[in-house]
Amino acid sequence: MKFRRVKENHLFQKAYKRGKRAVTSALAVYTLPDYAAKRLQKADTRGRLKNRYGITVSVKIGGAVTRSRCRRIIRAALYEIEKRGNLKQGFLIVISARSILPTKKSTEIVGELSRALDTLGLITK
Repeated sequence: MKFRRVKENHLFQKAYKRGKRAVTSALAVYTLPDYAAKRLQKADTRGRLKNRYGITVSVKIGGAVTRSRCRRIIRAALYEIEKRGNLKQGFLIVISARSILPTKKSTEIVGELSRALDTLGLITK
């Protein structure tokens, strides 16, 4: 599964300033309703709403190899949560890694991310 990515700086800044925030020990998750969701839904071949994801990992976390590993772990956790099928669609979701993330196991990251998304009200029961 390929995720739609947030690449523009102004969307990251908008999520940081106006979005809801949930912080865990390894992640900070910001979410905001995606105002371009309807336009992107029309462009989708199946006509479904999709979330757009942005992942940020600071240089403070470590070198390039460590930062890339952190991004891969976060993407894998997102894939696991999306696979469950109970995530609300039509949102901008920005995930920022915190300094303890490289020491955590990937299964712990899945749990923390799902807990953060549940706190933000994005997971349906």
